[in-house]
Amino acid sequence: MENKTQSNGEMKENKAVKKKANWSGSLIVASLTGAFGSSFLYGYNLSVVNAPAVFIKKFYNETWERRYGFSMDENTLTLLWSITVSIFAIGGLVGAIIVTPIVKFFGRKCTLLLNNVFAVAAALLMSLSLLAGSFEMLILGRVIMGVDAGISLSALPMYLSEISPKEIRGSLGQVTAIFICIGVFTGQVLGLPEIFGQESRWPYLFGVIIVPSLIQVMILPFLPESPRYLLLEKHNTSKAEKAFQTFLGKDDVSHEVEEVLAESRVQRNTKLVSILQLLRTRAVRWQVITVVVTMGCYQLCGLNAIWYYTNNIFSEAGINHETIPYVTLSTGGAETLAAVFSGLVIERLGRRPLLIGGFGLMVVFFAVLTVSLTLQKTVYWLPYLSIFCILAIIASFCIGPGGIPFVLTGEFFQQSQRPAAFMIAGTVNWLSNFAVGLLFPFIQSGLQTYCFLVFAAICIAGATYLFFVLPETKNKTFHEISQAFAKRNKVSLEMQEMNHYSMERKSSAEQESNFTSSVDNGDTKKGIV
Repeated sequence: MENKTQSNGEMKENKAVKKKANWSGSLIVASLTGAFGSSFLYGYNLSVVNAPAVFIKKFYNETWERRYGFSMDENTLTLLWSITVSIFAIGGLVGAIIVTPIVKFFGRKCTLLLNNVFAVAAALLMSLSLLAGSFEMLILGRVIMGVDAGISLSALPMYLSEISPKEIRGSLGQVTAIFICIGVFTGQVLGLPEIFGQESRWPYLFGVIIVPSLIQVMILPFLPESPRYLLLEKHNTSKAEKAFQTFLGKDDVSHEVEEVLAESRVQRNTKLVSILQLLRTRAVRWQVITVVVTMGCYQLCGLNAIWYYTNNIFSEAGINHETIPYVTLSTGGAETLAAVFSGLVIERLGRRPLLIGGFGLMVVFFAVLTVSLTLQKTVYWLPYLSIFCILAIIASFCIGPGGIPFVLTGEFFQQSQRPAAFMIAGTVNWLSNFAVGLLFPFIQSGLQTYCFLVFAAICIAGATYLFFVLPETKNKTFHEISQAFAKRNKVSLEMQEMNHYSMERKSSAEQESNFTSSVDNGDTKKGIV
């Protein structure tokens, strides 16, 4: 009895120590520094082109007239501006495609560091375009900045998911979304007329991009590489132990090393999985589908449409045209606060309620917004309801759908599958982004205010799928998450039974090569981080 009491006391003490050690200084610095030079720049470049749009179009027209002796027609100007805005997504798609071999060869941390070459090059091209009298430099800079964003939105969540203990993996993963929101808000602030929102100052908006990159380059080299990458892919146990000690803030990391080694022993003959191999692996088929659905809904849920309508709705509410840029800051502020709130509660409420609840709330507010926009000229107070709906939709998005898809992609897959999974997620993300930019003007012109019902339908479809398929991943190991998917999918379970039966008849070498089919059978050790 005494031994049992003593054992319980030791367990409580160990849990207390483990909880205390979760948030180490190095872990916080690594997450903040990594996000500031990565996801922050993605958010910043989403919003930074809005404020100086009039001045940039004027620069395009003046450059054209100086070269060819006549002014640019309206259609050509609109086309050039559309290319300038949307080509960011094309660069992002390129970055998402090339990220897998880069993170494999250079590692997660070094990929983030090397990615700053793209950011600095893009910043110089865009900020010097006015001085050089070349709008092509601005467009090329947007492409290169998109490549930077495509790489960082895969490498950063990968790095954060591998350096964090599972107890705080969700909160740390939300840092990506929080800094995207802070980046958007910063772009809005710096674009105010009192700062850089002037005809002579707009190039500075793009030159500022260098600052986060330089800060990341100065700090991140002094922090360790992902310990899982060091142990599983570089087979460097001593460096992995030091990395664990730094990130966890404790000397004894034998438990963490052993957990990762358990996965290493299972994967000793498993090479890095390609996209085609991952898509053919039935044991993770529903994980891949879920990532595609969440990433697709992340871009297609209608937030871009909200930004399109914001100025018009504020104007209809009687807000002075000169005041609208300042009122628009409320949208960036709501976005940031909601993302921070999500990061604080995600380990208590879980991923599933926040993601499904966020989509559900967006459906409600999209419906109310459609009614208020349709009838706003008949009732004087409806424009104010529209403003509330805009802020509520933004907040609902950032509570769950705005960040959790990145977290889930890092949680669903084993070490050898993760780079390919992030490439798939990034490709869906950027293709959906480009599709929205291409198709939304046609949807808007055809349906007018009823276009929001299209986005409401997408949110309903996403929430319904996630309700029936997505298991809760909070505080679970990769193997436990894989098992949860197997239990939820009868087809997956049947395939695993067939794989198990066929594996009994194969040689041990063939068994090892079919690792991805056997993971969910429970053959691996329970305790993989």
